Amino acid sequence: MEQTKIAIFGRIFNSTVIPYVDHLFDYLKKREILISVHIEFYDFLLKNDFPARNIETFTNHADLPKDISFLLSLGGDGTMLAAVSIIRDSGIPIAGINFGRLGFLANIQKNELESALNQILNNQFHIQKRALLCVESSHKNLFNGENFALNDITVFRFDSSSMITIDAKIDDELLNSYWADGLIIATPTGSTAYSLSCGGPIIMPGSGNFVITPISPHNLNVRPIVVSENMTLRLRIESRTEKFILSCDSRSETLPTETELIIRKAPFSINLIRLENDGYFRTLREKLLWGIDVRNY
Repeated sequence: MEQTKIAIFGRIFNSTVIPYVDHLFDYLKKREILISVHIEFYDFLLKNDFPARNIETFTNHADLPKDISFLLSLGGDGTMLAAVSIIRDSGIPIAGINFGRLGFLANIQKNELESALNQILNNQFHIQKRALLCVESSHKNLFNGENFALNDITVFRFDSSSMITIDAKIDDELLNSYWADGLIIATPTGSTAYSLSCGGPIIMPGSGNFVITPISPHNLNVRPIVVSENMTLRLRIESRTEKFILSCDSRSETLPTETELIIRKAPFSINLIRLENDGYFRTLREKLLWGIDVRNY
């Protein structure tokens, strides 16, 4: 019988959680699970007195083993977003153990690690597909090919001197000329992130929509708008500094204003592992404290 194999991805975090990682490795060894660990994460562990093990490692998407059952992300939501750059279009499912704070994506708590992995290894989970955005330009190869985002693609002004003007067209029809600090184009997954803090609505995954949310618009009657995921959005930016910042989840680039951006749904989705008792609305209630009487706090 062939052994199960999983990949483990993480980033530098507080060394106080290393005992949980040690417990994870011991548990997987006991279950006779083969593992392949991201090399930078493994080096970080070794520098923090983590017991050395004879472990297979990988460095990026190109050498990620193709025979793994799923990838385990250790960290917060930011680590999950970074893990998407490793997974890309491979279709490999991903689960997140929350070593961070809020944990919308990485919602398995570290003190429930063993119970959660028992469920996953016993196939007691479902796959939730999450749509991504991609951004392109005829002027430049953006982000060295990592031009996709699970959360959002955002345009910012370069400095604090003045607002920028963002001319936005949907399928070649003018939507608006935004005079603002920036513009967020968010997926349903990203609707509970930066877009939400700027007044955008929460969108349920799988609804077939994206949301366009202005950042501090000059005209207060300019509001977020929900659009079809089948749209093609074109952006042109005007700025006194003749440059702007483009972010794609946790990555960012500074671009000249003559760079036209084309944003559309990415040609692949991400497969998130969700446990049987892990519902989307339950996550919203827990993370956003719905139903709690704030007068008691």
